[in-house]
Amino acid sequence: MPTTHAPAEERGGRSAVRTLTRLWPYVRPVRTRLFSAAFVAIVASCTGLLFPLVLKWMVDGPVADRDTGGVWLGALLLLGLGVVEALLFGFRRWLVARPLASVEAAMRADLFRHLQRVPVAFHDRWASGQLLSRGTTDLMLLRMFLAFPLTFLVVNGATIAVGMAILLAQDWVLGLVLLAPVLPMVAFLAYFEGRYAAVARRAQDQVGDLTTVVEESVLGIRIIKGFGRHRSQARAFRELSRTLRGTELVKARLLAAIYGVIMTLPELAIGAALVLGSVQVADGGLSTGTLVAFLSTALALRWPVESIGFLLAMSQEAATATERYFEVLDAEPESRTEADSGPGEDAGSGEDALGSTAVPAPRGAGAPPSPADGIRFDAVEFRYPDAPDDAPPVLERIDLHIRTGETMALVGATGSGKTTLTALVPRLHEVTGGRITLDGEDIAAMERARVRALVSMAFEEPTLFSASVGENVLMGADGSADTPHDGGALERALAVAQAEFVHALPQGADTQVGEQGLSLSGGQRQRLALARAVVGRPRFLVLDDPLSALDVHTEALVEAALRRVLKDTTALVVAHRPSTVLLADRVALLSGGRVTAVGTHQELLRENAEYAWLMSGGTEG
Repeated sequence: MPTTHAPAEERGGRSAVRTLTRLWPYVRPVRTRLFSAAFVAIVASCTGLLFPLVLKWMVDGPVADRDTGGVWLGALLLLGLGVVEALLFGFRRWLVARPLASVEAAMRADLFRHLQRVPVAFHDRWASGQLLSRGTTDLMLLRMFLAFPLTFLVVNGATIAVGMAILLAQDWVLGLVLLAPVLPMVAFLAYFEGRYAAVARRAQDQVGDLTTVVEESVLGIRIIKGFGRHRSQARAFRELSRTLRGTELVKARLLAAIYGVIMTLPELAIGAALVLGSVQVADGGLSTGTLVAFLSTALALRWPVESIGFLLAMSQEAATATERYFEVLDAEPESRTEADSGPGEDAGSGEDALGSTAVPAPRGAGAPPSPADGIRFDAVEFRYPDAPDDAPPVLERIDLHIRTGETMALVGATGSGKTTLTALVPRLHEVTGGRITLDGEDIAAMERARVRALVSMAFEEPTLFSASVGENVLMGADGSADTPHDGGALERALAVAQAEFVHALPQGADTQVGEQGLSLSGGQRQRLALARAVVGRPRFLVLDDPLSALDVHTEALVEAALRRVLKDTTALVVAHRPSTVLLADRVALLSGGRVTAVGTHQELLRENAEYAWLMSGGTEG
């Protein structure tokens, strides 16, 4: 099965440390608590190194002297040190819990905000499952890294340094024996960590692919069941699952090799130190208490040493997650104009989020006075950003003028570029040549939010959100679904779209429509999308075949009501049926990415054979 995520660039010699430093802007606000937590953890860990020193005192003192009181005193000291160590580690956990949850929330909010700002072409290239995995699994890995591996790489490093100093101070010969495996372990880890990083990246990408398949299977369950394709979907899922399983097993083998070396070499060193120390005790060159303290300290260092392997592995996974996160954040957002929202805008603000509390200007308001000129396309060209250089443009030399108050129907065969042309008006795509003006203003020089306040659009494929009917429709009023509105606006829009079925729903306009509105029929969804387009009484209206899912009787009623709306706006309507074309004052025929004819419906029927053929049902656009 082909990979469904946008391919990452090859990054030879990627530095995990350099990658992870990109997290600093998010960590900076909580750095005081993180540094305090690391300091507390170091103190707690070093407190554990006092246990061997107490044992040395007990063995060489009270035990050797048969002093029962001294033994009890030593036991109380050990108990007190244990309580202090536990309290310090608990305090460390309390210090990091809230700030790291805030860091994760801030990163998720930035990711969501950025996804609203990148061009539509970005979403065309990226599978939604890949984006979901970056906003969930990858961010969870980063929070875990900041909470545990990052802190304990520092803590365990400090603990090992302090412990080795204590060992060397007790007996430098035995200390050097324990230090012998350090260089082989460092070389081994450097070799395996690079391989582990590559496998970790592959596994995280495969998780995104698997998420995409699951998401598509859930959203497309009607198609899967309707065509009996559940076996093929299950087969695709199994193949990806097996691939991911294989990658995870490779990770497990690498980790097993790392753990094997990290655990074996220190154990051999401790065994050698035990034999050598026992010989020294037998010869009288070393006290029993010193040997007990030495071995206790060495055993206390086993966890910090053995943990380095999986801490580094988790760090590599965090570096990969960071890389994947910033692959999205580094994507170029839609080009800004002089007053577009800045980077500090809240993730839920503007025209992009359902449930925002921001209140943009009403549609059609805020524009400076200008001569009425309608919508004008001047030598417009467009090609998709990822199209080959030698590919012809999708649209070429489009010259079209829709006069103020006029309705223009756009007709053409499938693939002629109608939907692409309509998407250029609200700047869902940017023209690659020529310009588009609204009442004489070049949309490329206008604030993007203002363009979308002036232009309202209904798409051929109606998309509804998991919200109430009223919230979905009123999104078209000012971009905010929970801002108070004129009480009659919703009713007027529903009436135009012949969507009175809303009143028969269990809670009327407050009825939740479910994910993508799939609890409604296709015609009902399309009528609500049309109501959303007209509810704000926009100055410019772009409709992409908005009546395709309606039966002929409902279509006739909608068209009658829509005529009244079109009298007060300047509209571009993609039309496939003669009944929809009759809503327009004039018709433009789009063929092969060019406007080949403009005129009234009757004129084109008489004078243009291609148009007459399309209107007679020769093909469906």
